Amino acid sequence: MAHGETPTETWPDGAGRTAPAEARGKRPYALQDLSWPEFRARLADNPPILLPLGSQEQQGPHAPMGDYVLAEKLALSAAERAGAICAPVLPFGHADFFRGAAGGVQLRAATFTMLLEDMVVAFLDHGLSHIIICNGHSTNAPLIAQVAQKLRRERGIMIASLNLWRMIPDRLWEDVHGSGSASARGHGADPVTSVGLHLTPELMRMEAAGPAMRAKAFGLPTTSQFAGVSFGDFEVALPLDVTEVAPNGVGSGDPARASAEAGARFSEWIVTAIADFVAHFRRCDPGRPHLGPQS
Repeated sequence: MAHGETPTETWPDGAGRTAPAEARGKRPYALQDLSWPEFRARLADNPPILLPLGSQEQQGPHAPMGDYVLAEKLALSAAERAGAICAPVLPFGHADFFRGAAGGVQLRAATFTMLLEDMVVAFLDHGLSHIIICNGHSTNAPLIAQVAQKLRRERGIMIASLNLWRMIPDRLWEDVHGSGSASARGHGADPVTSVGLHLTPELMRMEAAGPAMRAKAFGLPTTSQFAGVSFGDFEVALPLDVTEVAPNGVGSGDPARASAEAGARFSEWIVTAIADFVAHFRRCDPGRPHLGPQS
């Protein structure tokens, strides 16, 4: 399906007739819109399942805390383009250093891993084998890896995971922001701020945006991930809180450099990249990674 085309899939209505999905307001690529018989009818085709993950955490004074909304929108767009099905988003993630910011909801590591495993197994139990996690919260990554390794040992299935914000290539950063792209990049800045301006502009408050203001700990510069300091040529991990490190919540970069235009380019690249990977992965056997895609 070409980008921008409307899906032509139809669904049976109560009288046994068919009606276009778009006429009913139903999105055949969004699991939350489907009845269980509608989803069951898709099982025989073993559609790829996209699992968006995000977080409810501070993103600076200019952006909403629910960044999971962006992860869900990107995953839904990719599912539509790739002929996959997007599961409902898990809106909470794991990052203890964000607990000091009011309004955030941080899951314990054990809670997150159990939730994620239960979500994946819900699809594996019905014979669906192509699961792709679309992770919009970087500190989830080590826990996602734990779950994926556990499920491979127990089920013999490879679960794929994509880091939405870190998958953007340097060449696109430089194309969008020029040689000074580093000054636009970081938590509370880009890419999330620009993608927010593109996908949810009504929620942004750019008049409150300001650059990162880093505090020191023990007289040493804190690192960009909030949980350590630099000492000479190496990093020392410390159990710091974001409120001790970044008073305005911006970890690095300047969100004032963000724009809806940059967000559109970041979003298009991410959606296209996910859809391209789904097209490749669905032709592979997740239980036999030594084999390439099959025709």
